Amino acid sequence: MFLSMSEITEKRPDWDEYFMDIAHVVSKRGNCCRRKVAALIVRDRRIVSTGYNGTPRGIANCCDGGCPRCASDAPSGESLGECICAHAEENAIVQAAYHGISVRDGSLYCTLSPCLMCTKMIINAGIKEVVYETEYHFTEQARGLFDTAGILCRQFTRA
Repeated sequence: MFLSMSEITEKRPDWDEYFMDIAHVVSKRGNCCRRKVAALIVRDRRIVSTGYNGTPRGIANCCDGGCPRCASDAPSGESLGECICAHAEENAIVQAAYHGISVRDGSLYCTLSPCLMCTKMIINAGIKEVVYETEYHFTEQARGLFDTAGILCRQFTRA
C-alpha cells in the first residue's frame, strides 16, 4: 500500500525535529550514570559530528565506576569540579577536531542547554547556532556570551 503525498508530508519531521530525534538516539550511548545527554553538529543539513557525555577515551566508563564523583552521592550540581566526564557538546566538537572536520558555521543540536564551559567552546569553535531541548542550569552569563558573540540560541519545542 502506498501513502498519499499528504500522508507523507504529515509524517515527515521538520529539520529541528529530525536532528533532535537523532540527538536523543545518540544520548543512549552516553555512559554517565547520572544523566544521558547528546549533541550533534550539523552543516548544510548534514551531520558532521556527534557527542554524548561520559569519561574521556581510554578511561573506564562512568557507569563502570570511571568517575568517582558520579558514583558518589553528591547532589546534582555540586562537586562538579571533581567530575571527569566530558559534556556532549565538548565531545561533539572534539570528535570533529580528532577527525579533521570543520564545525565552523555549523548548528549544534543538544538535548540539554549548554553550561558556561561548553558555551565558550561553542563560541571558539565558530558554531553559529545552538538548538537545545531541555533547559538545565543555563546561566544568564552563558546566554549573554551567545548574544555578544552573535550566536543564535533557541529552545526547541515539539509541535
